[in-house]
Amino acid sequence: MTNKLKHILCGPIILMLGACGEQGTPTPASKMIVNATVWTGNDTQPWAETIVIDGNKIIAVGDASLATSYNPAATIDAGGKLILPGFIDNHAHFMDGSASLLAVQTITATSPEQFSQLIADYAKTMPAGEWMLGGIWDHQAWGGILPHKDWVDEATANNPLMLYRTDGHTAFANSKALELAGITKETIDPEGGVIVRDDDGEPTGVLLDNAMYLVSKLYPPPTDAQIDFTFDTGIEHALENGVTQIHSISMNIWDNLPIFKRAYEEDRLKVRTYYISHISKRHELAEMIERDGKGDNWLRFGGVKVMVDGALGSGTAWFHEPFSDEPDNSGFPIYPMDELQNMLKESHDYGFQLAIHGIGDKANDEILRIVEEIGAKDNRARIEHAQHLSPDAFQKFADLGVTAAAHPYHVYDDGRFAEGRLGKERLAGTYAFKSLFDAGATVSFGSDWFVAPLKPLLGIYVATTRHTADGANPDGWIPEQKITVEQAVKAYTINNAWVGHQENILGTVEVGKLADLVMISENIFEIPPSDIKDSRVLMTIIDGEVAYTSN
Repeated sequence: MTNKLKHILCGPIILMLGACGEQGTPTPASKMIVNATVWTGNDTQPWAETIVIDGNKIIAVGDASLATSYNPAATIDAGGKLILPGFIDNHAHFMDGSASLLAVQTITATSPEQFSQLIADYAKTMPAGEWMLGGIWDHQAWGGILPHKDWVDEATANNPLMLYRTDGHTAFANSKALELAGITKETIDPEGGVIVRDDDGEPTGVLLDNAMYLVSKLYPPPTDAQIDFTFDTGIEHALENGVTQIHSISMNIWDNLPIFKRAYEEDRLKVRTYYISHISKRHELAEMIERDGKGDNWLRFGGVKVMVDGALGSGTAWFHEPFSDEPDNSGFPIYPMDELQNMLKESHDYGFQLAIHGIGDKANDEILRIVEEIGAKDNRARIEHAQHLSPDAFQKFADLGVTAAAHPYHVYDDGRFAEGRLGKERLAGTYAFKSLFDAGATVSFGSDWFVAPLKPLLGIYVATTRHTADGANPDGWIPEQKITVEQAVKAYTINNAWVGHQENILGTVEVGKLADLVMISENIFEIPPSDIKDSRVLMTIIDGEVAYTSN
């Protein structure tokens, strides 16, 4: 075939891709998606209608005419639906999130009475002596009064109880659990934690940050069968929500690494995982990588996570100035700064990516200072949450190459009470996604699951509308910080691929990239942002294989 004839038969785009054989016969392929509305994330070809996949890679992207040049083993007619690169969640406490799907559900409680009743009803179903864990409650939903052990002690007398607040930095234990942990009036608060007490010094059952570990270390180890069931439940939940990769953040509560390794070996790891270890495991991680390598595109290692402060709702986030409603409290650091800097420097020297939890403006400023001082500008360091920032922080994120690994759904929760905690002036730097984008910083998105839903579409909805759970902000809470749908989608795809050192293989729909895709019921670029919350995932494709389809 002459080049001129080949050009006529195949067209210039297909010619570049080498799609036609020498006799002009269609090229074999594993799968082809046709009749689609494809947002590619590729600036040179923003939209397409057809995707051709061979094995686990995309081999062609183009308009409808592309279909005639390939002979796929299977064809998916998208019916005009929107196709995006697979969602990457930058921060999920995966096993805790998976366990929360199976635990007592208290997040719906809007009064102390309802909270107590949900627990009492669940306790009736439990064998005596078994721990009641999970929960996920939010005292702001009933006016900000913290729960008290007296609310549940009678109903849970036979079961130790430990339920986490939605931010994961406060837990609520009953008297049975406190007794097992030996927590009394005489117990001294651990460093980096607080045992909340009545006026007479008696513990109320509420534990902040490191105080939670006094109880959580007593949890009985689950069986392998229980662990695997919990893990598999979480995997299915991720696929149902279009999540094709998680950055799994270790909180040292579950021994996650063997769980993920076993799932990988048994072919049960159906979602790509970047496993980020707790910084306390940095030496063990270095030894493991030296021995076994950093893994592959299904399970890989190389990041460490550390918390600098707590959370806004718990009053443990670290600010330059005191909380407006607690004039004697400005939060606190979990580690002394010299100790934190030494840990981060050592981890950076190992070659580990730094993932550093920062909520308050003081915590974020200290993290940025340390990143600069230890020479970690090229680390692709990330501040997890990056919730409340001082005016100078935005440009420093950009200048230091630090990613704001943010979690937009928290706007939906915290927008109800943040002004009462911080006052109006400090809100200018609160969940300031647009200011970060405008400064040229990299913004990536995730859920912080179990703390918030593992639902990227809800995150996009909140980031673009800034609606809050109480319905009090129909035009958006701090509306000047709304971002566009495209910016939000990029934060879940392109930017997460970059922060995970995978920009060459994931994040966009392009030739040569891995075929991780998600089909959405509505074109979220065209509908009002307030309607995005009602859209749903119709199909999830990972590594070229259909991993989920909706009923």
